[in-house]
Amino acid sequence: MTAERPSASVLVRRFLFVAVLILLDLWSKASVFAWLESMHGDLVRDVCGHPRHHILGEGVGWLTFMRIENPGAAFGKFANSPHILIGLRVIAVIGLTYMVARAKTGSPWFTTALLLVLAGALGNLYDNLMLPATDGHPYGKVRDFIDVYFSRWNWHFPTFNVADSCITVGAFLLLIGSLRKDKQGSQDEDSGADEESTEPVS
Repeated sequence: MTAERPSASVLVRRFLFVAVLILLDLWSKASVFAWLESMHGDLVRDVCGHPRHHILGEGVGWLTFMRIENPGAAFGKFANSPHILIGLRVIAVIGLTYMVARAKTGSPWFTTALLLVLAGALGNLYDNLMLPATDGHPYGKVRDFIDVYFSRWNWHFPTFNVADSCITVGAFLLLIGSLRKDKQGSQDEDSGADEESTEPVS
């Protein structure tokens, strides 16, 4: 089947999917932050003094909820360059929106990856632009709450949220799709070379 440009109904479904993911991200941030605030005295503090709630129980302490307001990107990058960070996020959202609107219907995995990354970018950008600025920071901080922490080794993955998860999964799908495309291209080239080698010499 030949890939075609998306119709209006397809575009509506795509952006509705993005909207649902954004709402899920914003709802989870607000709900978990409010819940952790209400039980602040009952939270367990780790060796660094961070208050956490063990989702699976203290016996399985590697997955926790913890309130973090991140002024930067992943791993705190660009925290000291907020205008650059927000500018990059705005550019990314505009570019992704254009790509989603133009993505052909014959590439569902590629389109899904774009939708996930777009939803994640918008979820975090909402926090930057709509939450009040604090601590002298010119923009609102991104709310993170999912923390994977291994106290035995005093190691934890940077605290993240639903938007970050969407971006990560979407980027992974784009990477897998790119690798598969490169592999398919190599196979096609090898097939073409084999056909040429079997042609009779005149």
